[in-house]
Amino acid sequence: MDRFFGLTARGTTPRTEVMAGLATYLTMAYIVVVNPQILAAAGIDPGAAFVATCLAAAIGSALMGLLANFPIALAPGMGLNAYFAFTVVQGMGVPWQVALGAVFVGGLLFFAVSVLRVREWLVNGIPLSLKLGIAAGIGFFLGLIGLRGMGLVAAHPATLVGLGPLGETSTLLACAGFLLIAGLSARGVPGAIVLGILLTAAAGIPFGLTTYRGIVDLPPSLAPTFLRLDIAGALALGILGIVFTFFLVDLLDNTGTLIATTHRAGLMRKDGTVPNLGRALVADSTGAMVGATLGTSTTVSYIESAAGIQAGGRTGLTALTVAALFLLTLFLAPLATSIPGYATAPALVFVALLMGRALGDIGWEDATDYMPAIVTALAMPFTFSIATGIGLGFIVHAAVKTMAGRAAEVSGAVWLIAALSAVKFAVQ
Repeated sequence: MDRFFGLTARGTTPRTEVMAGLATYLTMAYIVVVNPQILAAAGIDPGAAFVATCLAAAIGSALMGLLANFPIALAPGMGLNAYFAFTVVQGMGVPWQVALGAVFVGGLLFFAVSVLRVREWLVNGIPLSLKLGIAAGIGFFLGLIGLRGMGLVAAHPATLVGLGPLGETSTLLACAGFLLIAGLSARGVPGAIVLGILLTAAAGIPFGLTTYRGIVDLPPSLAPTFLRLDIAGALALGILGIVFTFFLVDLLDNTGTLIATTHRAGLMRKDGTVPNLGRALVADSTGAMVGATLGTSTTVSYIESAAGIQAGGRTGLTALTVAALFLLTLFLAPLATSIPGYATAPALVFVALLMGRALGDIGWEDATDYMPAIVTALAMPFTFSIATGIGLGFIVHAAVKTMAGRAAEVSGAVWLIAALSAVKFAVQ
């Protein structure tokens, strides 16, 4: 074990790695409750989605630990699951089987980019400001969905959106749940999100808002979603834009998480490069494809892995510990399916706030940097589309830089994405 993971070389021990894996798991375990509820909005069986979420997290985390030897865990990504359910399936009317096929094809493109040198051209060619704008925009998109689930935001005929019915018991409990999650997190309590969700759901039992179904049982069947993806449908001309969005966001999300977490773990080289980046991206892309075959939206590296790194995790043994814990979670299906939507919505808002912090790192002294980033971040929730936000952001970046006489600063990757987005907007 020491030779395979390099425990001594990285100054860690098996006990430290296991405890770090537990810390990471506690910070991201909420996904087994939240993800099935979001995918249920797309018509996917919640029980099968629960199993797919646990297995995708376990397999993806194991791949990261074994292939790249990084203390980074994987699971279906927040934001992309909402894009999958609310924009692609509900908004565009795409069958969820075809949407899963789009996730698979996007993961396949990601895999191809991971093993070829084109990954440096693409990743390095997208400016940091746009990457940060995309991260924040996905957070705002997620926040709008969470606020609607809490009952704080409702449709309004005159103003599009307005304040929801604050007198509803579920809304009051959801607000209390958000404050509980925020307070526990501020105090550094491990698993603050999970505790907040469970306590909020428990508070609804006396009011008949939560139906208790037990805690432990055999896992539900995976049959409703296993291998139900429609790859041929995903390759149809009209859905290629969706495939590209899954691919691009997956690539940027994983690359950003890898850079942030390896830097915090002290694994980044002095020149700023990430060792084993190719292997890590292969693990990420393979995880996305495996998740699609199981029946869940895109699997990504989790920034919550920073909790395990803070606890001393430095090797892939931390990721393997997370994988084992997600396999054990398969037997908690009754508890997970007892959680109502009003109890998970505060978690969406809380995660959205964490993602919104990305705007703080934008270079605010340069208008050609911050304006495209803000356009990206604002367009996602207001158009209810991650793809639209990305497209508009890249177009604005290329246009503003050119009008400022700085067209040379626009990379080939940005020109390509901007041009494809402009064509898409013109023909839709």
